[in-house]
Amino acid sequence: MKKQMLMAVLAGAVGLSLIGCGEKAQTQTSAAQESQIQDETKKAEESKDGGQGQADAAGEKTSTWEPNSTVSIVVPAGAGGDTDLSARVFAQYAKEITGHDFIVVNSNGAAGSVAANQVLASAPDGHTFLYGHNLVNVANIAGVTDYNYSAFKIGPTFVLEPAQQLYVYADQYASLDEFIAAAKAAPGELKACTEVGAYTYYELLAFEKAAGIDLELVDAGSTSDKIAAMLSGQIDLMPGPYINCKDYLESGQFVAIGVPTEERYDVIAQIPTLKEQGIDLVYPNQEFSFYFPKETPDEIISWYEKLVQQIVESPQAQESIANVEMMPYFLSAEDTEIKEEEIFTTIKNIADELAE
Repeated sequence: MKKQMLMAVLAGAVGLSLIGCGEKAQTQTSAAQESQIQDETKKAEESKDGGQGQADAAGEKTSTWEPNSTVSIVVPAGAGGDTDLSARVFAQYAKEITGHDFIVVNSNGAAGSVAANQVLASAPDGHTFLYGHNLVNVANIAGVTDYNYSAFKIGPTFVLEPAQQLYVYADQYASLDEFIAAAKAAPGELKACTEVGAYTYYELLAFEKAAGIDLELVDAGSTSDKIAAMLSGQIDLMPGPYINCKDYLESGQFVAIGVPTEERYDVIAQIPTLKEQGIDLVYPNQEFSFYFPKETPDEIISWYEKLVQQIVESPQAQESIANVEMMPYFLSAEDTEIKEEEIFTTIKNIADELAE
């Protein structure tokens, strides 16, 4: 019997910029009167917009908030993986742009719920947020938690990584067709590794259905554990992020038999989609976003939103993102929340269909 599982996603934050307002006093006004007029004008403007920010010259609302201590980026994964590496890219450029300190806090365990609970229990002051992809939604679908993305104040999206590719050990299989043929010849015997409560669990269930095969799903732990199991011949198939698998692919130890995306992406252009090989499966990509405590004020979200956009538009940051085999992918907080709902619905439908 296959275990029910899930993974937590992270996300959220937005904005940047400070702007001062004040009307010029008439030239005949004394310095004291001028200062008083400016103070009263500023107070009136802050009252008018509810203290959520001021309008810039173009009429766009900006945030007056900024961190006053170190910001903790809580990552629901260990060091060295795709989530951790991309979080560190953000921390580096956020520090360069704002002068504030950002640190990555690795908090792995329980399908990401350890990290998620840590953030939910934090003060909604902008100094702690969760960063990741799809984990919160998958954990809820798998029954690991009783909440999904809606328990958080959603922030922006920073980067995108294609849905995890499917890898086999080169000494065992040479192609998707060969693997499927072997799986059909030995139903329930070929082992595929995933992780308790993980995003990849539902990816593998969907792959089984689309390919018409039955696999034994094995909880193999982290990505590094899965790779070790593959290299030792204990596992026949593993979904994995390109950043962790590319060296084995280039050395000829692994074969990437397909990726469940709608189209090929430049970052993994050499890997064929499942659809182009006759397997009708498209699975949600990994969109890395920010998740804040629910009561976080809008002006804090706005500050992070503008900061993320500024980083994503930086050529230097784009190069750093490419170096961890990801793509810059800015979405506003509003658009990120829409995508969160879409991803939650997609994966829940997969789970519901397979439970029937």
